[in-house]
Amino acid sequence: MSESEPIHKIRPTEPRWTHMALHVNDIEASIAWYEKYTHLRVLARNEDDDGRGVWLGDGTESHRPFILVLAQFHEGHDPFAPAVHAVLAPFAHIGIEVPTKEMVDEYAANADKAGCLALGPLQMPDPVGYVCFIRDPDGNLVEFSWDQGVYEKAIEVWGNDDERND
Repeated sequence: MSESEPIHKIRPTEPRWTHMALHVNDIEASIAWYEKYTHLRVLARNEDDDGRGVWLGDGTESHRPFILVLAQFHEGHDPFAPAVHAVLAPFAHIGIEVPTKEMVDEYAANADKAGCLALGPLQMPDPVGYVCFIRDPDGNLVEFSWDQGVYEKAIEVWGNDDERND
């Protein structure tokens, strides 16, 4: 197969928001952390001469996947070297909106017990909502929010998928 021939048969029909990627130091520890503290689950694992990767996602969203890509490069094989890999903090973060305030409290309590609670839970001004921030094994921040209004605003402005027949 030449470099110009596609490998995959199924593609989006228009540009789609599909992933964000993070460098990690211990991919197995990071997988375990994300599976424990979020609803994300392993979709795929990859390995090549440069390192190991994993795609984590929400299995209920196959029609519009958004994947968290984690990559751990082998010593001396980082294709981005000598650049330093940034950590999502203090403002940059992964945001997950949950359906209840109690869920934010549960995430915060579990993270506090494990020593990875970074902030909260606390009520912040609209549109931030009720939030807590927890740190993954590499220091990246994950925000859990309630009453942030993302869903409401998206439906207000764009309608819902059923109405658009997407």
